[in-house]
Amino acid sequence: MAIVQQNELRQELGDFSSIVCLKAIVVGVEEALGEKAAAIAMISAGRQRGKKLAEAMDLVDKGSSLSLEELTKQAQEALGKDGTRLCVIDKISQEGDVYKVSAHETVCSAGESPGSSRQCTFTMGAIQGFLEAFLGKRLRGTQTESVLRGGNFDLLEYTVLPQVNH
Repeated sequence: MAIVQQNELRQELGDFSSIVCLKAIVVGVEEALGEKAAAIAMISAGRQRGKKLAEAMDLVDKGSSLSLEELTKQAQEALGKDGTRLCVIDKISQEGDVYKVSAHETVCSAGESPGSSRQCTFTMGAIQGFLEAFLGKRLRGTQTESVLRGGNFDLLEYTVLPQVNH
């Protein structure tokens, strides 16, 4: 896929690294900053990554010209097994000003024990940044369901924030 291979960062190892190493970064940041500050940092980092992916796919401000099915397909391509492998996106739906994203095999939930309180902070941020760039709107994300706590998938909900006019 073009997003991953267009600018390979390492000649011998390629652009992918171990999920175990990524999880170590997340846990280390949580230990250093505390859970709330780490969540803010991980969501912010994810948002930046998601925006860059949407830009690389030339999807910025395309929300009015593509259907939710096409958006789902594009997000699957960018974040799924043919892209960054961050997660598998099953579906993106909309109810009023809320976009709902059902995902599984999220990088954040990988290796976690059933019942773990782990939230999908980086994943939620990456999808949020991707959606924000695509829609041209600012969003607030929350995780409302988790595979770690009995859900069939990780459900991430994004509410459109009112535009502030200066």
